[in-house]
Amino acid sequence: MRGGATLSAADVLADSATRCPDRTALVAGPERISYGDLWLAARRYAAALRAEGIGSGDRVALLLPNTPAFPVAYFGVLALGATVVPVNALLKAEEIAYILRHSGVRAVLCAGSLLGEGEPAAKRAEVPLLTVEADDDGSRTALDKLAARAAPVEARVPREPDDIALILYTSGTTGRPKGVMLSHLNLVLNVDTTMLSPFAMRTDDVLLGCLPLFHTFGQVCGMGTCFRAGATLVLMSRFTPDGALGLMVREGCTVLMGVPTMYIALLETAARDGHRPPLDRAYSGGSALPVRVLQDFETTFGCPVYEGYGLTETSPCVAYNQRAWPRRPGTVGKPIRGVEAEIARAGTEDRIVLLPPGEVGEIVVRGHNVMAGYLDDPSATEAALVDGWFRTGDLGMKDAEGYLTIVDRKKDMIVRAGYNVYPRELEELLSRHPSVAQAAVIGVPDARYGQEICAVIVPRPGSAADASLAEDIIAWARERIASYKYPRRVEFKAALPLGPSGKVLKRELVALPGAGTSDDGRRDGDG
Repeated sequence: MRGGATLSAADVLADSATRCPDRTALVAGPERISYGDLWLAARRYAAALRAEGIGSGDRVALLLPNTPAFPVAYFGVLALGATVVPVNALLKAEEIAYILRHSGVRAVLCAGSLLGEGEPAAKRAEVPLLTVEADDDGSRTALDKLAARAAPVEARVPREPDDIALILYTSGTTGRPKGVMLSHLNLVLNVDTTMLSPFAMRTDDVLLGCLPLFHTFGQVCGMGTCFRAGATLVLMSRFTPDGALGLMVREGCTVLMGVPTMYIALLETAARDGHRPPLDRAYSGGSALPVRVLQDFETTFGCPVYEGYGLTETSPCVAYNQRAWPRRPGTVGKPIRGVEAEIARAGTEDRIVLLPPGEVGEIVVRGHNVMAGYLDDPSATEAALVDGWFRTGDLGMKDAEGYLTIVDRKKDMIVRAGYNVYPRELEELLSRHPSVAQAAVIGVPDARYGQEICAVIVPRPGSAADASLAEDIIAWARERIASYKYPRRVEFKAALPLGPSGKVLKRELVALPGAGTSDDGRRDGDG
């Protein structure tokens, strides 16, 4: 082992278990688990996995919900020197089977509650199935029961910094999901850096764990920084706004991490329920948080909200607003320590041409957080990693003081009559309409203009989703934004389709009927 390197992401938990073994690491319902006991359970899982033939460098899939079994298995796999492959618990059997086959896992660890999709997926992929928290009918290998009788491994297996700790699969919005390979160095440095800033985690913090642990936001930003600091993670098996507010009040949560839809739902619940938790700060990610929602949340809950930016391929944090400098709502702050984020010319794919402050282009990133590459996909890796920078596919702008603003996804940009329209700008505007709870803007094919602008609206409670409201929204937007940007069509939905990270699945919205409510046909200033 060169230079005696012994870096391991397992130390995120192991170090806190050594420093504060009796502190509460995890709260799950009535269960309270100390750091010492959590690390002991992880080492027992490691021993049980080893007895099943899993060794250093092997890959193990986790199909687990937000229960204590997730961190126990996660750090147990890492302690063994193996690679964790978390699987989205919302996927169906065929989708799971693809990930199991593509990642080449030696086993899949599946919760009893997810066997309906996990078991047929394992059979299709011909991967051994190990269960936890499942009814024991004798036909499956119950890893949690084997672990309960196992002698724990003495210590975690040392790893090289560039050994792969995690393979996280993208959502597959443009085809099959890709396996993002993150090294121990990626993971440890992102956790260590963001624990200090922006998340400022302390041992006396209590974090609401309402984000899914199989996703990078809940897993690395939430669980990772919480455990690294020796703080307490209060798990929710499934987010509901009433349940989240009640749990935060009962457990005295000081930190919230969530996606915009969670903030919107919590505000609606708080309007009916006067109880308030002792929140010190809140962090938003996953997709754009409307400034109006940020301001309303701060007023209602009495704590600052910090918005940031990251991707699966960047471990995930790239930039965040934080206490070290003035917050700028509407921006995602400045890059975290050790990371550079710049703006490059979007149309130049084979090289990076950096642009000056104030210009819109593709956000490119380099630093300790950038992935090792996509698993078994050299062409995708080569396209994404250019001249030492990672091309994010997001359009943004950076000001002279270094604050980064996300404009939109390259693929979501609408070109109407030759004019570029960025949906996020219009969504931010529409969120201020008194009858709009949520808005998503898409481009729909149009014979005359190439694409037409369609706003998909979730109305506020009490607002009638009819032609009159659609006309009002169109007229209201037309008065406040350039003539080529306002929506000509409005569609109403009870809810927007969301992915596990809280991002709106615009590919599903594009399937809406092309005809919507339109304006009177006048195209002032279309050019």
